[in-house]
Amino acid sequence: MILVNTDGIAGKEIEALGIVKGSTVQSRHLGKDIMSGLKTLVGGEITAYADMLNKARAMATKRMVQEAEALGADGVVCIRYSSSSVMQGSAEVIVYGTAVKIK
Repeated sequence: MILVNTDGIAGKEIEALGIVKGSTVQSRHLGKDIMSGLKTLVGGEITAYADMLNKARAMATKRMVQEAEALGADGVVCIRYSSSSVMQGSAEVIVYGTAVKIK
């Protein structure tokens, strides 16, 4: 499966099959939230949330790819990611793009 954030796949002629997407909502447990809150006092990267968002992006991407495969796609173009807070300590990550067949 070819995944790109461009309008096409370099050197390939493609046929659009439709929009595909994947999403997930992830949260950290209370203990990590408390430690992350303390980290804001001294500054620096909050690795618990960085890890959570990396895992969420990977899961959302996997779900998008599965949707594209169900359409018989060879790739997904124009991929975009978005995230938002659902509630304190949790976030939704969504990825979407256009499933394509290489001619």
